[in-house]
Amino acid sequence: MKPLLLAFCASIMLTSSAITFAAPDKQTYLKIADEVEKSLHDDDLNKWFPASIDEKRGGFMENYREDWSSGDRAGQRSIVYQSRLTWLASAAAMRYPKEADRYLTISRHGVAELSSKMWDAEHGGFFWSIEEDGKPVADHGSEKHAYGNAFGIYAAAESYKATHDEDALALAKKAFAWLDSHAHDADQGGYFEALDINGKPILDKNGSDAIGTRYGQTSMNTHIHLLEALTGLYEVWPDETVKARLAEVFEICLTKIYDEPGIQHMFFEPDWKPIPGPDSYGHDIETGYLLVEAATAFGRGDDPKAWLAARNLVDHGIAVGFDQTHGGFYDSGTVDGKDLNTQKVWWVEAEGLNALLLMHEKYGSQTPKYWDTFVRQWDFISKHQIDATHGGWYPYIAADGTPFPRRAKSGRWTEGYHQGRAMLNVSAELRKLAGE
Repeated sequence: MKPLLLAFCASIMLTSSAITFAAPDKQTYLKIADEVEKSLHDDDLNKWFPASIDEKRGGFMENYREDWSSGDRAGQRSIVYQSRLTWLASAAAMRYPKEADRYLTISRHGVAELSSKMWDAEHGGFFWSIEEDGKPVADHGSEKHAYGNAFGIYAAAESYKATHDEDALALAKKAFAWLDSHAHDADQGGYFEALDINGKPILDKNGSDAIGTRYGQTSMNTHIHLLEALTGLYEVWPDETVKARLAEVFEICLTKIYDEPGIQHMFFEPDWKPIPGPDSYGHDIETGYLLVEAATAFGRGDDPKAWLAARNLVDHGIAVGFDQTHGGFYDSGTVDGKDLNTQKVWWVEAEGLNALLLMHEKYGSQTPKYWDTFVRQWDFISKHQIDATHGGWYPYIAADGTPFPRRAKSGRWTEGYHQGRAMLNVSAELRKLAGE
């Protein structure tokens, strides 16, 4: 498949003013769309649903071994995992009308867990993680985190978009109001990240919070997902405060987190002074997509600053983070592509697939680079990241595509959201490019 597809990319047409590259033909687009869509059902949607659905305890079970047998801590729940599977079911319901009843039921099942056990009825806000009895897990469980609350908002908003249930929208509004009143930083902009059980920012505690940020610092990771959540919320509730916060976080991502030549700083002092650290190629590429998505949400879909930053982020990821030998993106390294963490991580590969096709749609007439890399990326994923024996995606594999043995398919951070969103987007976009 790959030589044929690359041949389409290499064909060019000379014009009087510039070199214009011919797009792949309809058959090529549809062939890959069919492959992606089949994998979306076989290796994502049909794996997590119904396997993760806990009818007895509510919510979604979070631990599966490599062969999809149930792991330990089956009763524990975490806000990020519960939210992401709720979002995935909601998105699938809108994409596949013939299967909508199935996915709408799962979406409502997820919202029920978010609004009951995951929401702190006494103090407000979503717990980070809870035990089977509903009590917070030791360590970070009782903390409230802007990252986790962002995903709760994102999931509830997407569920409302799919189900039109007012309860889901009410949860999204309530969660935004709580987060904004407790965590918004009116002086520096953006949001405080780790909060105690009462919603007070934790700024002077030793150690790191639930996502690995030192207490008192702010992070790129939290703010790009706040951007994602506020985008989703604004699409279903065009409230002026939501719009103002979306615009604020958008500008923070563009002017404080983003930097030349197409990177993002990972951590910051409270005044947004960057703290030196590694370059996360997956987050860079993911943010390229999220910036364009956010700009589109508030009517700036052609924003040249957003597109320039997005393209630079993807270009830099290709230049220093893409494995030219085996395919696939490395996890992280330095800005110049040294000191690489060469493992291939499921969410990085998924976000790379999504962003590459977005860039091809926008700039494919100027360069074959994005399509060529997209084809190589899907080839790598389909041959190596997807488990041909048990199904689903390997969370972590070696640079050459060799799976690490006996690695769990699912844990608190590993679910079906990144790959699900990427394949939903990519299969739909390929069909659009084919003229369907």
